[in-house]
Amino acid sequence: MTLEEVTTVQKPVERAQCTGQALAEALETAKATDCLTIGVYESAKVMNVDPDSVAFCVLATDEEFECDIALQIHFTLIQSFCFDNDISIVRVSDMQRLAEIVGDKAEQLEDAHCVLITNPTEGSWEDPALEKLHLFCEESRSLNDWVPEITLPER
Repeated sequence: MTLEEVTTVQKPVERAQCTGQALAEALETAKATDCLTIGVYESAKVMNVDPDSVAFCVLATDEEFECDIALQIHFTLIQSFCFDNDISIVRVSDMQRLAEIVGDKAEQLEDAHCVLITNPTEGSWEDPALEKLHLFCEESRSLNDWVPEITLPER
């Protein structure tokens, strides 16, 4: 079944929930395989050194985002870099929930504004949840929604 067939069968709310669940699953898988880069500056370094290693990008906003011009500029640069390098990118509006998913229980994440899912150093890595996200992003781009927003599922 293609994404188009799924979306014609699913209602928009169901589709959003499905996509949010797929994002959570992809992040958890990447965390378990040590394929996450967390933080705006750390992500920028990885993108600069090895853009081919980046499989997916998540930008997270919170109340701080509206007031932080530097963060908005970083987001614009990261988005541009992702577009130039054919990296799928989404935005989530709940940075705290994203930090819960990608963080360690003992560690308090201060900067989960940008999270990259990277390819492993050895072998190929295929994740059905990540494939769903790539299809979702591709479809969104065809509708001129270049950075679609996804709602992460509650615990």
